[in-house]
Amino acid sequence: MNEFQKRIYLASEAEILGYGGVSKSARKLRVSRVTISSGIKELNSLDRETSEQLQISLQKERVRNEGGGRKRVEETQPGVKEALESIISESSFGDPQSLLKWTTKSLRNLEQEMNRKGFNLKYRKIGYLLKELGYSLQLNQKMNQVGQEHPDRDEQFKHISSKANSFLEQNFPVISIDCKKKENIGNFKYNGAEYAPKGTPTKVLDHDFPLPELGKAAPYGIYDIGLNEGFVNVGVSSDTAQFAVNSIRSWWYEMGEERYPEARQILITADGGGSNGSRNRLWKYELQQFADETKLAISVCHFPPGTSKWNKIEHRLFSQITKNWRGRLLVSLQVIIDLIAGTTTTTTTATGLKVVATADEKQYLTGIKVSDEEFKSLNIVGDEFYPDWNYTISPKL
Repeated sequence: MNEFQKRIYLASEAEILGYGGVSKSARKLRVSRVTISSGIKELNSLDRETSEQLQISLQKERVRNEGGGRKRVEETQPGVKEALESIISESSFGDPQSLLKWTTKSLRNLEQEMNRKGFNLKYRKIGYLLKELGYSLQLNQKMNQVGQEHPDRDEQFKHISSKANSFLEQNFPVISIDCKKKENIGNFKYNGAEYAPKGTPTKVLDHDFPLPELGKAAPYGIYDIGLNEGFVNVGVSSDTAQFAVNSIRSWWYEMGEERYPEARQILITADGGGSNGSRNRLWKYELQQFADETKLAISVCHFPPGTSKWNKIEHRLFSQITKNWRGRLLVSLQVIIDLIAGTTTTTTTATGLKVVATADEKQYLTGIKVSDEEFKSLNIVGDEFYPDWNYTISPKL
């Protein structure tokens, strides 16, 4: 039904109920009493029309004149979204790439700042615009580490944001990487629940010790920030630097090379520790091999200590995978691959996440050392700002 038909229907229901029908209909159908009252006036006027006129009124496809209605604020106040986002970008934190956006400013404070910039906006309209821009209201989270916060933490976030935006503007890939928590393969209990006939729960093992014959799965993820696509390389060995770089290599040949045929550089955002840590020599050595192989310059930006939860892959990829296999039994490597790949079709996200998953059954050795001579041979250049966290490895000539 169009708007007019809905008002006539609501008015008819209210009239049938008699005294108090407007209030009862409004509460039951969750509509405004004003809407129902307007419908009653229109219904009374229709009673005086001929039968033919009544049918025409009820069957009209268009209620409002074409081009009618209030103009969007973007038309009446050009540049309003850009101005709002420029204010927000200084107050949003925990999101270096500004794709999972949240802000510390209230709507009323934003209203004051926008008015100072010459825009005429009320706080409610600012709320709608923020939603369109991808921002959301968030609760406080335990994120700060007392006595351990790095003095360059905020500056590093700004550096990552600036560099990521520069790469995206040039249509160069920006990827967020990390290894998801290892999962035991087998008939183990996993968090979550699925519908089943009452009284028939799935029976699982009463312990969480890994089964030697099945081992564990290590899902290493690569999340393409610009395209909202994920790639997960599921290994059965140790989470080493070789495994991490080989996962990136697999993503490049499986997805990245086709999507970025003109790319000359890749930007990687990663945690500060683990197999892809800022102090891991083997990580940088393996990236050099990858750069030489693909002739790509590999830029890396590490998150400051204690901020790994802000890595985009955690919120955009791993969280969706966890939802997709909740309550499922990860009885084999193939089942894990299928569930991860099934995130594309069985998990609905606002931005249409797509995921590809592959198996990596290679055994990676631990304890590999990179000598001083090998490390000095790397073609690595640090950024001006904090070169330990930000650097570029270029192909050797």
